[in-house]
Amino acid sequence: MTRRQLKLGAVLLGVGGPGQHRTWLDPEIPGDASVDIRWYIARAQEAEAARFDHVFIVDSQFITPDSPHHYLNRLEPLTLLSAVAVHTNHIGLVGTLTTSYNDPFNVARRLASLDVISGGRAGWNVVATGDGGTAGNYGRAEHYDYTTRYGRAYEHVRVVQGLWDSYEDDAFPRDRDSGVFFDPSRQHALGHVGEHFSVVGPLNLQRSPQGQPVIFQAGDSDEGRDLGAGIAEAIFTHAQTIEQGQAFARDIRARAAAKGRDPDNVLIVPGISLVLADTDEAAREKERRLLGGKDFDRALKELGRPFGWHDFTRYDLDAPFPELGDLGDRSFRTQADRIKKLARENRFTLRQVVRHLLEERRSPFVGSPRTVADEIQRWWEAGAFDGVNVTVNAPSEFARFTEGVLPILRERGVVRSDYESTTLRGNLGLPIPENVHTAARRLASVS
Repeated sequence: MTRRQLKLGAVLLGVGGPGQHRTWLDPEIPGDASVDIRWYIARAQEAEAARFDHVFIVDSQFITPDSPHHYLNRLEPLTLLSAVAVHTNHIGLVGTLTTSYNDPFNVARRLASLDVISGGRAGWNVVATGDGGTAGNYGRAEHYDYTTRYGRAYEHVRVVQGLWDSYEDDAFPRDRDSGVFFDPSRQHALGHVGEHFSVVGPLNLQRSPQGQPVIFQAGDSDEGRDLGAGIAEAIFTHAQTIEQGQAFARDIRARAAAKGRDPDNVLIVPGISLVLADTDEAAREKERRLLGGKDFDRALKELGRPFGWHDFTRYDLDAPFPELGDLGDRSFRTQADRIKKLARENRFTLRQVVRHLLEERRSPFVGSPRTVADEIQRWWEAGAFDGVNVTVNAPSEFARFTEGVLPILRERGVVRSDYESTTLRGNLGLPIPENVHTAARRLASVS
């Protein structure tokens, strides 16, 4: 297996996520794409035909009337992916579940079920919820602060992983001749008592062919990076330049090594936007149309999300950006602080901040298939990422990538020609984690 090949993920966003204000108007995209399981199955099958490693389902559990169109009306990730699982054979199935508003036992059981259903293709995108309004949907008067959110997230993941080791691989002999269905010595209660959770266990489900679902994680704050370095096997991020990507990868791997982990077992897989056309000139013109088609008023409303959906429409657009104090500290703090710093250092008005953020969405991956293939290869060879997550909306635009860019990268050996495994771990080149109880018995037998 060649580990150093570009990994591929497809982010399925239906009628459009943040900044995709007019995506839903495309005649190729059904108006109900975000809740149409047939749409997801078709996109997953297209990604599988192109030998993608995984499809990626983002999620959150709080909305306002100003939320992106896809967020307003979408399916729960693991329910969705379980349906996709039975219509695909190789592609990984990565779903977002928050550690802030879920209990570990329930998460462990749902993800393990997806892993068994799919034959070892499940992945968990771990998030510590940023949308503060989610608290009200779970009976809390106030959202968790940053320290609590990330402390809870780390303990949550460790408890889930402990539950996934409830059964050793040989716990169920199912031997009809001897009449032995189950070996109780291979079942293990967890007995966890921690700061945030108390879980007895064991989990009532066997391990899958890949041992445990693959842990993905997204978060760029210092706490988020530290969490990713501690628990993640693949990290979903964003970078505007090669240098930013290189710096992020170095930082994460240094943190992982400091925690005693093998840094080579942490993949950096950012989300990227593609603008493809037959020529570079046509692609740049296409990008200009896309940027010009963004809705300023909707972008102004979406600006409120990092600040707990603060209402920016009440301010004078041409006055200095408002003083917000600690607003955003219990929401998407890193993003909120970056916007405050941008406004402060450039003395921007509110209008200029919104315009800048709209322009900032320009992609480095704009051009003909060969130009985009060259740029992806340049970033990959420079160590700015190990793979990419491509946003999927209109099928024809996705096909420009799979039929135009990927053949070039395959010819160069950057992307594999076929699947190497039936599991997500196998295709990502990640090791199967040994059951901790099996490992303890093995070590005891040689000591």
